Amino acid sequence: MLLKQSVNQVFCLLQDLRNYQYTLHTIDNLFIHMEMGKSCIKIPLRRYNEVMKVIHSSNEHVISIGASFSTEADSHLVCVQSDGVYQTQANSATGCPRRVTGASFVVFNGALKTSSGFLAKSSIVEDGLMVQITPETMEGLRQALRDKKDFKITCGKMDAEELKEYVDICWVESEEKVNQGVISPVDGKSMEGIQSERILQGDFETEEKLMKCTEVFYILKDHELSSATPYQFAKEIAVACSAALCPHLKTLKNNGMNKLGLRVSIDTDLVEYQLGSGGQHLPQHYLNDLDSALIPVIHGGTSDPTSLPLEMELIFFLTEYLF
Repeated sequence: MLLKQSVNQVFCLLQDLRNYQYTLHTIDNLFIHMEMGKSCIKIPLRRYNEVMKVIHSSNEHVISIGASFSTEADSHLVCVQSDGVYQTQANSATGCPRRVTGASFVVFNGALKTSSGFLAKSSIVEDGLMVQITPETMEGLRQALRDKKDFKITCGKMDAEELKEYVDICWVESEEKVNQGVISPVDGKSMEGIQSERILQGDFETEEKLMKCTEVFYILKDHELSSATPYQFAKEIAVACSAALCPHLKTLKNNGMNKLGLRVSIDTDLVEYQLGSGGQHLPQHYLNDLDSALIPVIHGGTSDPTSLPLEMELIFFLTEYLF
């Protein structure tokens, strides 16, 4: 059986002492499946570049990765807070026996000492999985990830013949079913199958209203999404749009426009954008205010012709500011 550990263990491992924040990079379509006696971490081959980003940004002792919700699992770990205490539960599909349980993240902690008497330890920590391994195993795991090779971790006591558990890290070919049922606020078109990325951007607030960009969809034309995707460019556009719309937040919110979409299209001979909510374009006076803020940013991001053509859609949410 997997052991239950304190949430503080994970927080201490993941805490960035320079910025006093917790960091966990989530990889789309990476799944963690736990069964009796074994766990399997399935990594899509197409996400190799993102895995390398995790490797390069992590310290030598810890690798932490967020996972996607798995529709293949018949239950999933959830973390519930009650009276200040965190508890782990496994929510199961109605009427289904629990065979495969999904998890939200995995943390590999490479600080296990050989003197502990354990080959490795696997533990449930809140809604995720923590695997404690020796420094030698950590180096082997890192090399396997770099080489796109599967890797098996044997958990349990060194002198125990039975009661072994296994954690398998597997590279898989997968049909990525992303953003199912999502539609564009700009014109109501389906965004299903379009790859997206979360955006970390600060709030813009005025008159007790908040505006935040949460996600960018890459509507690519002639090239695949890769590590060269202009995430920073998207953030600059998000900041410019938020600043320009800040004076209008109260009006937008009062008119029921809680979710906005900004679609930007760029090619060698084309630069345009559309702003909409609820499948309808916003009135022209909002666009007039956006021109002076957006056009310089958009033109500034088109200096690399190899990244063109490019089309992206940014999603913004408007909420009340709660004191």
